[in-house]
Amino acid sequence: MSVVDEIGRVAQRRLGAALRSRVAGDDAAERAAVIWGRRGERRFGPDDPVWRVHADASMFPGGVCALLLQSLHPSAMAGVAGHSGYRSDPWGRLQRTSHFLATTTFGTVEDSDAAVARVRSIHERVRGRDGDGVPYRASDPELLGWVHVAEAWSFLGAFQRYAATPLTPAEADTYVRQSAVVAEQLGAQAVPTDVAGLAAALEAFRPALRATEDARDAARFLLLDPPLPWTARPGYGLIASGGVALLPGWARRALRLPVAGPVAGAAGVLGLVGTRAVRWAMDGVAEERRVSATR
Repeated sequence: MSVVDEIGRVAQRRLGAALRSRVAGDDAAERAAVIWGRRGERRFGPDDPVWRVHADASMFPGGVCALLLQSLHPSAMAGVAGHSGYRSDPWGRLQRTSHFLATTTFGTVEDSDAAVARVRSIHERVRGRDGDGVPYRASDPELLGWVHVAEAWSFLGAFQRYAATPLTPAEADTYVRQSAVVAEQLGAQAVPTDVAGLAAALEAFRPALRATEDARDAARFLLLDPPLPWTARPGYGLIASGGVALLPGWARRALRLPVAGPVAGAAGVLGLVGTRAVRWAMDGVAEERRVSATR
């Protein structure tokens, strides 16, 4: 191996480790050992579409898209602003979310069910009123349905646009059906089980959606003032651009984001570049894990 190749591998591993630490926490290796190493029955396997989607680097721009889309429901946004600590502890919130997603996708059925039970318990305590005085509770089946629809639509859209090999139409339907399992366990009702149903569900929510000041403030925080050092912001900007490019035009207009023209058109290209960089870094972490396992 040449010196240049070795330098490249070191950079790849370091970038991958930094990403993993941000997204999964400093104890990411220990958590991963539990999720991947625990013996027991698993609900999904490596060949399942939900496994393929949730393991891919496209989840990074997909996650940005999901957060922006979810913010357009006033009650959902009020719950996030009032209870999630997304400003005071944004990385902690991301790490808790990523751990839940990894456990319920890749972990054992026992660990997945336990994670769902913990989140349901938390949801029972999250309630309040939105900016219009409308009461909300995180355990509301309709609100849970919205959060799931926004996530499934965003994650699938990101994979189909940025993954090396998109899902076939039949696989995409299977992804929607498989991703509905945890949503139903959390208490969501009338969860879509195919791509057509997912698109219809998103459209059905539109009358309830609008950009509150909290939603636009969250968008500014995510896109313009992320809690990152300046050296990391260009890379994050590529990922965030990819997330914005995935949003429907009506959502971008509501959040006062670029809808058309060169800026909007370039966002998808930037998102693809960012996703490929993340995938390269994640491959370095996977290679390091394989090497460690053989020692």
